[in-house]
Amino acid sequence: MSDFPNCPKCNSEYTYEDGSLFVCPECAHEWSKEGNNEASEDVLVVKDSNGNILSDGDTVTIIKDLKVKGASSALKKGTKVKNIKLVEGDHNIDCKIDGFGAMSLKSEFVKKL
Repeated sequence: MSDFPNCPKCNSEYTYEDGSLFVCPECAHEWSKEGNNEASEDVLVVKDSNGNILSDGDTVTIIKDLKVKGASSALKKGTKVKNIKLVEGDHNIDCKIDGFGAMSLKSEFVKKL
């Protein structure tokens, strides 16, 4: 078929060249011929309170007492949270905390171990 790369967004093989860009007709994604400059833009970058970059599966510690809606007690400073999952949004960490269950946290209230 063609020598054009598959679409990095939807993996379609029906891409075409338009000037200095490749274009996917199925999802309308456009990217540069020179390299995957846009691939780095699609990656979710979440930083902890100290500026360390977090990734899925990391272990973090809560840096201050956090009140939890609907719970009788707060999450205490120093609580260890294992196997976090990063998500988009205001509360950008999904996790399970022993004694509390599934929870969403803001990255500004944790530090990476």
